[in-house]
Parts: sequence; C-alpha cells; structure tokens
Amino acid sequence: MKPDSSSGAQRIGFLFNHDELHQVAHIAPIISALQRRVPGASVEVITSSERQADAVRTFLDPALPGPVFRSIRPHGGARLVEKMLGNIVPLNRLSSLKRNADLFRQFDALVVPETTTTFLKKNGQMGRPKLIFFPHGAGDRSIGFSREISLFDHVLLPGAKTRDRMLVAGVIRPDNHRIVGYPKFEAYGDRPPVRLFDNDRPTVLYNPHFDPLLSSWFRFGEQVLDYFANQTVYNLVVAPHVMLFQRKLLASVEHRLLRFRQRIDPRYARFDHIHIDTGSPRSVDMTYTNAADIYLGDVSSQIYEFIRKPRPAIFLNSHDAQWRGNPNYEHWTFGPVLDDPAGLEAALAAVRPLSEEYRQAQARAFACSFDMENPDPPSQRAAAAIAEFLRLPQQDPPLSKG
Repeated sequence: MKPDSSSGAQRIGFLFNHDELHQVAHIAPIISALQRRVPGASVEVITSSERQADAVRTFLDPALPGPVFRSIRPHGGARLVEKMLGNIVPLNRLSSLKRNADLFRQFDALVVPETTTTFLKKNGQMGRPKLIFFPHGAGDRSIGFSREISLFDHVLLPGAKTRDRMLVAGVIRPDNHRIVGYPKFEAYGDRPPVRLFDNDRPTVLYNPHFDPLLSSWFRFGEQVLDYFANQTVYNLVVAPHVMLFQRKLLASVEHRLLRFRQRIDPRYARFDHIHIDTGSPRSVDMTYTNAADIYLGDVSSQIYEFIRKPRPAIFLNSHDAQWRGNPNYEHWTFGPVLDDPAGLEAALAAVRPLSEEYRQAQARAFACSFDMENPDPPSQRAAAAIAEFLRLPQQDPPLSKG
C-alpha cells in the first residue's frame, strides 16, 4: 500500500551513497523542484561524505529553505576491510545501508541514483521506505537493465530507449515508471564550451570505462597515449570514468573478472597538447563532453551526453566484442569501431567532417534516449512524478505522463 499523505508530513530522502560524485547531478536538481511542488513534505538529503554534501548544495535553489542534511559516513572497519580486499566489493556502501536501516525506516521514500540501495529490500524492508530510482546515465550496457531494478517501487527514466529495454527485461512494469527527461542536462547541458588548450587544433576526448572486461584502457590505453604524444595535429584530453583511477584492482561483478589497472606514465603530462584528468569535478560536469571535437571511447554512457551536439566519434573494441546488432553496443553505430589502435590516424582523418550516416544515427539514438520534447524541465517532471506516486498534494497541477 502506498503511503497516505493524510497521516502527516511525509519524509522523502535523497540518498547519495557512493565513493565518488558522478551520480550527484542525476537526481540533485530534483530536490528543490520537489520542495516547491510539495511544500507540505519534508525533503531531506542523506550523504556518505562531505564532498557529496557540498556537491549537492550547488544544485539547491537559494530562494528556498535549505533541506535537512544527514550523514551516513562509512564505518572505519568496513573501509579497512574493503581496502584489504582491493576495493572490489562495495562494503562501505553496504555497511552504511545496514547500519542506518533504522534511519531509513523513518522515511516514506528514498530517491536514489544507483542499485546498491536495493539491499534494503533484500534484507526485509519491503514496505518502508519506498525506493524510487533514477539511473545515473542513459548508456547501453547490460548492467543498466539488471534484475535489481525490479526491486524498486518506482523508476524515473530519461527516455523511451531505457524504458523499452527495461520493459523487455521485465525489470519495470507499465504502471511503475515515468519518463521525465534528463536532469543532468538541465544542470550542465547549456554551459558554453571551455577552451582547454592554447591552440586551434581539434580536441579528442579519450573516455575509457572502468569495467575490466569492456574498458579499452587495459589493452589499448598506453598505445592511445603514445599515438597522441607523437603527433602534432590533435589535442588530447584523457578523462576516464572517475572510478577507473580510484582503485588499483578493478572488478566486474557482471562479467566476474578482476584486473589490475596500470598507471599513467608521468611523461605524458609534460606534453602541452595532452591534458589528463583522472577524477576532478570536470570529469563529471560535462566540461569535456561539451568542449571536445571528437570522442574516443568504448562503453561509457558519456557518449550519449557527447552526442547532444552530433560530432565525430570513434570506438575501441579491445575485448573482441561481436557488437553488430547487439543493443548493448548500440552507440558503436555512431562512428567507426577499431579493433586495433594502430588504425587511429586513418580513423581520425576520416571522421571529420561527420558523415550524414553517423549524424543521423546519433540524432535518432539521442531522441530515443532522452525525452526533450516536453517543455517542462526534467527536475519539475521528476518532482511531479514522485508526488503523484506518493499521492502527495501538489502545488501545481500534475504534469502529463511521459
């Protein structure tokens, strides 16, 4: 049974329980929108680090009373054990969930950007709080359609692509989801590009993922850096998924694989036309996807943020994927796919200007991945969907369904 708003002010928590900041922008813009739409509810923020709390505050409307912030800092013992295990199991996150179960029961609903929170459902908290999920990205990897999603009470989605694949996978139902758009675009998408280099060369963004099977970094990373270090035509930004350089041993639960991540040779940082960022805020705020001229990557969902403005893209198949016709690699239809970085020079020369075939493929995929037609901002649409799901009285009329 859904919570009854007549019993008093409902408590809705926005839970940020991760080591890094890349998930914050996906749901933080909804906080102030929800405060405005349901002023009778108590909207609170729960974080596991001060960095997260500070990041969330940057998205809040200063004209509104600040929400209550609560901390669920990881237990020192869990942090130590996780480190001893090579950081391959998210013990900090799981420990924080378990230790704060009594706190979470005080909430009518938690809004989250990741699936670890389903631990609460697996451990007996089936009724309270309700769990509301918004995925942190709109990529194609199969992990984005995992069985854990079926444990959420309600799911907010960026567009039709994710909805359709989740329906086919059986992890959502026709009555427990809503398409609301992509709040991260609302936060960052219209920022003017930053000038990253003091020259007029085209800039390539190399954005490898962290998954030890799917990432091109483990097999091809050094060859990619060598190529760009020894040429004078392009600038290079190396900005991998922020988790790649947070751990030395990377684990893929999905593919049951462990792999040690090699370091970046310091000599590459000495080149004026190479910029390396292994995890600053710029890695997650669309600075590089907005500023780059060419995308080079593998399976990161950031390709979908890059093609908001269609531009050339090249993909590295370092794991011998049979990708054609595979929905997990739909983004590899946006540009040439290389099985060997030795083909980089020819591919870079060929992708500019962007061909009409690739332009159309990018435009179709973007339109399917993100609902941009509704004139209401995604944060407002998400707030309306949450209020409607929880049967909360709204300040404004409910928005039309996505």
